[in-house]
Amino acid sequence: MSRAPLWRAVAALAVIATSLFLAFTMSPRLGLDLRGGTQLVFEARDSPTVKADAAATDRALQVLQRRADALGVVDPTLVRSGEKRIIVELPGVLDPRKAADVIGRTAQLSFHAVRGLDSSGKGLPDESGQKLTLGPAVITGEGVTDAGARTDPQQGPGWFVTVDFREPGPWQQLTGAAACEPMGDPKRRVAIVLDNKIISSPEVVQETPCRAGMPGGRTSITGNFAAQEATDLSVLIKGGSLPVPLEIVEQRTVGPTLGADAIAASAKAAVVGVALTALFIIVIYRLVGLLAALALAAYALISYAALVALGATLTLPGLAGFVLAIGMAVDANVLVFERAREEYGAAGATRVKGPKARGLGQALNRGFKNAWSAIADSNVTTLLAAGLLFWLASGPVKGFGVTLSIGVLASLVSAMLITRVLAHWIIDRVPPKVSGLGSVGRIRLWLTARNPDLMGRRKLWTAVAGGLLVLAFAGLAVRGLNFGVEFTGGRIMEFATSKPVGADTARKLVADAGFPSAVVQSSNDAISVRTGQISADEAAKIQGALGEVTKQRDELIGPSLGEELRRNALIALGVALAAQLVYLAVRFRWTFGAAAVSALFVDAVLVLGAFAWMGKPIDGVFLAAMLTIVGYSVNDKVVVFDRVREMWTAQPKTSFATVVNGAILQTVPRTVNTGLGALFILAALAVFGGDSLRDFAIALLIGIVVGTLSSSFVAGPTAIALERRSKQPPPQPPRPRARRAREGSGAVV
Repeated sequence: MSRAPLWRAVAALAVIATSLFLAFTMSPRLGLDLRGGTQLVFEARDSPTVKADAAATDRALQVLQRRADALGVVDPTLVRSGEKRIIVELPGVLDPRKAADVIGRTAQLSFHAVRGLDSSGKGLPDESGQKLTLGPAVITGEGVTDAGARTDPQQGPGWFVTVDFREPGPWQQLTGAAACEPMGDPKRRVAIVLDNKIISSPEVVQETPCRAGMPGGRTSITGNFAAQEATDLSVLIKGGSLPVPLEIVEQRTVGPTLGADAIAASAKAAVVGVALTALFIIVIYRLVGLLAALALAAYALISYAALVALGATLTLPGLAGFVLAIGMAVDANVLVFERAREEYGAAGATRVKGPKARGLGQALNRGFKNAWSAIADSNVTTLLAAGLLFWLASGPVKGFGVTLSIGVLASLVSAMLITRVLAHWIIDRVPPKVSGLGSVGRIRLWLTARNPDLMGRRKLWTAVAGGLLVLAFAGLAVRGLNFGVEFTGGRIMEFATSKPVGADTARKLVADAGFPSAVVQSSNDAISVRTGQISADEAAKIQGALGEVTKQRDELIGPSLGEELRRNALIALGVALAAQLVYLAVRFRWTFGAAAVSALFVDAVLVLGAFAWMGKPIDGVFLAAMLTIVGYSVNDKVVVFDRVREMWTAQPKTSFATVVNGAILQTVPRTVNTGLGALFILAALAVFGGDSLRDFAIALLIGIVVGTLSSSFVAGPTAIALERRSKQPPPQPPRPRARRAREGSGAVV
């Protein structure tokens, strides 16, 4: 007797136990779009003396880390991205002006002797506006060890900043030389310069001895500072100067309320979507459907445990990927169950009655074995799309790629291991009708009775697809694509209002504030403002003009980054199509790969055309949706062509069009059941997911419907047309393995 079922059960228990341990002992790491805060992406620029390479960027990252720590930000995250970029996440910091001014300033600090008033107009202005001629820097930021904001009632109101020097000698030399000048002479002053601006130029006190200077290696910077100004200045001085200038190329700010709402909406969508999907597969597949629903719960546990174990950051698109991967888990179960139904029906086991009916276990084994090829191919293509998302996308969309990849792998474990263990434990103990595998299903019975010749009308389907393409291209030409700020560069802000504000009123308020070209949209209790490249101060001016509003979202994308993201989006789609073509050509035949990619092109254009006609935004989340559509659509085409290859191998003399028609009819039950399972989840995302997930769900709803239809009515006819021009022979059945002759009698003494 084979021990495989026992080992599968042990492995399933080990996976579930490990997942439970990780889920209850580790906490998830939430992205800023779920807990609120500011994300800044800095790009290093070359300075006259330092080249912005990876080493300089790493040194700049260390300076930013010290500044973030000095600001008191809880759990800041700073990582280098690529060679020149630094991603800074500051939870709880909702004022991007403060974050950018303090975190990202160059902070080139230096102390200079004052040589006198400047009459040429080329000097630096002091606190009163007088221009001073300065000597060379005597002390730089490298010579400072500490700084702090202080207040002393004995010295009067106001704040000042104390500075401690690494060595007392240079400060004594600087103040000693100034002390030799008479009181009131500009040369008796010491200029403290930050980023080429004099922030303080105090006069050396009368008690300081000439040439001896001030001992102790400490001084105070005064300048009528407010408490926050003194704190910010001390943070800059203490953190040190940046080795290279940094430019903000991307900024995202999300309010904690929006993050809490997003978590609640995603959780509700997940619960409703999983409940509807579980109910659906239980109705369709009865007992084995119930077991698959239990395996889906295990899938959710495994995915969550893997995410927390890897330390992955959960973002809003990541949650969407987590929920969407449920559809992949359903797909694997449906493929197995439909194949088991076919095997059981073909063996004639449906005529056996009673609870001890034989054949169900064997049919289920063959179902798992024969469905594995399609499951493996479809999941590999989805992982290709998820990998492209991770490598080519940026921002939160990377989180989507990570969670989708983990979800796909977890779905394989839940379907091929946990469902299998549960099903084999109970399948031979129940009657065939109760099991859900005793009948081939109503859809298959209906198709078998009518046997429609779909490929006989392939010219009609090709004409319909061509008409839809013309309609989509018309939308792209007439309406154009509404690119989001991620691809065009600019700033987008969303505000919550205490009472409804009309779009015309909000537009007038923004225009009166000096931004007549801003795109302003208004809903019941929210206002969205989209502008070009404006500063944080200008953004605050818009917020002030709108009155009593609360900022929920603020995103700034630099023009260079927008162009890069747009280029990467096109590269991602192109590489995705090329990768699918290569994989399918290697796994099947070049004709199948070309037919699948042609259908994928139709899917992508139709979704783009639909978004053009509806005026929906094309942004990073849409890119995630498009690459997911590519992966999901390929899944369907892989299942069809896998069945075509199997049937053509068994019937090499049958016309290829007949084989394709039969394969499509045989895979329709799986296609319908899988599609409905995914549509339940996406409908829940569209209804409960909020504005941020609604467009994502709409894109996928359109893409899955179009992709499902194109598998039959575009990929099928295209494959038939290509095979007429192909000289490859039909696929040959695998050669049986030669068995080695047993040596000896086999007896054990």
